[in-house]
Amino acid sequence: MLYTAAPTVSWSVEPDRRPGAPLVVALHGRGADEASFAQLTPHLPQEATVAFVRAPLAEGSGYAWFANRGIGRPLPDSIAATADWLFRWLDAAAAGHTSVSLLGFSGGMAMAGGLLLARPERFTAAVLLSGTLPWDAGLPEEQGRLTGVPVFWGRDTADQVIPADLVTRTGAWLREESGARLEERRYPGQGHGITLPELADASAFLRRAWEGAA
Repeated sequence: MLYTAAPTVSWSVEPDRRPGAPLVVALHGRGADEASFAQLTPHLPQEATVAFVRAPLAEGSGYAWFANRGIGRPLPDSIAATADWLFRWLDAAAAGHTSVSLLGFSGGMAMAGGLLLARPERFTAAVLLSGTLPWDAGLPEEQGRLTGVPVFWGRDTADQVIPADLVTRTGAWLREESGARLEERRYPGQGHGITLPELADASAFLRRAWEGAA
């Protein structure tokens, strides 16, 4: 599958304010859209440009990043096609920005994780929320793949949406094999969602990552 049209994007700031700022590529959850995800804007670093991107596949009343064989289990050809589409867009969208970071929630975490695994050198940092990495989807996952990359992983251990085996595998790989500079946070009572304390922690994490890369 080849996507030819450019993504639909809700930007946090007007074009004249984007150059010279860090770029955060924000990927919504399955069945949501860029407009609903853009409601996070006031709670993310105001010095950044945030691009809330709409996924390419219609899903219920919203959109999805890839076809899957069950929750959190992307079809390899589908996630690869979306990754290629996003990287083509990013080649132009990143121009003038000081860095590029990822923020993904739920299905958007799997997509952000796929981008990170595919081309870790493209990203200064990644915020991964309430989801799994895209296992068995044809992406590189060798030991040390994310060496030195700051990664924030936030979740509620009682989240019942993402299959437990995928969460366990994600945690073990991030901690023991990825080589990432991992910051793992748990938010009891949050469920499968995003809370203000989590966003505050994620924002502080991004600022530290940008300072470290300067």
